[in-house]
Amino acid sequence: MNSGDLIAAAATPRIPVRDRAGNALGSFPVRRIYCVGRNFADHAREMGAAAPASKAERGNPVFFMKPADAIVIDGDVPYPPGTRDLHHEVELVVALGRDAPAGELAVEAASELVFGYTVGLDLTRRDLQAAAKAKGLPWDTGKGFDHSAPVGALLPASDIGGIDHLQLSLDVNGQRRQQSTLDALIWDVPDILHELSKLYALRAGDLIFMGTPAGVAALQPGDECVARLGDAIELRCRIR
Repeated sequence: MNSGDLIAAAATPRIPVRDRAGNALGSFPVRRIYCVGRNFADHAREMGAAAPASKAERGNPVFFMKPADAIVIDGDVPYPPGTRDLHHEVELVVALGRDAPAGELAVEAASELVFGYTVGLDLTRRDLQAAAKAKGLPWDTGKGFDHSAPVGALLPASDIGGIDHLQLSLDVNGQRRQQSTLDALIWDVPDILHELSKLYALRAGDLIFMGTPAGVAALQPGDECVARLGDAIELRCRIR
C-alpha cells in the first residue's frame, strides 16, 4: 500500500506468456478487455440478426466490454449467480503490446500494435442478456461479470505468423460444439483495431475478444471445456 492510500490497490490481472515449446516468457498485464459481437455470419444468424453478404454491407461492428479482472487463467470457472442459462462463446483473443498513435489508426498500421494471441471464452448469462435486449436496455450484466473471460496462455505474434488459416474450436465434455477458421471473421483484426481507435485510445495491455462462430450453447456445473486455436494454443477449464 502506498503512503496516503486508504485501501490496498487490487493486483493487476496478468496472463502468462509462453513460446511454442511451452517455455515461460513472462506475463502480460491486462488493462482493458474489448469484445466484438456478431463477427461471424453464422453466429449472427443463429442469434436472429442479419448477416452481411459482403464487406460493403458490414455497417459498424458491435462492441462491448468486460472488466479486466474477469479473466481466468487457472481454468477454474465458478457457475455465476443470477442466471440459469450460462453460454459458451469461443473466441480469438488479441493482445496489444504498443499504444496506438493519437487519432484514427490506419488499417495498414494496426498489426504493428499486436503483441500476441490466445484463445478465450466469452461467457454469457444469456437469459439476462435476452431480457435486457427485449426491453431495449444495456446488457452489461449478461457479459461483464466475475470470471466471465477464461483465457489460455498468450503466444507472441512472431511465433504464430498469419492467423487467417487457423481453426478456432471448442469441445465440451469431449463433444465438438463450435469451430471455424478465422478467415470467416466479418471484421478481421486490423479492421477491428481501426474501428476501436475511432472510439477509444488503444493502449498496451488491452485485449480484444474477436467474436464467436455458431454453436453457442449452455454450460452446466461439472462441464469440461477445451478451446483451441490451431495446434498452438489451448485453454482447458471446468465449470464448477
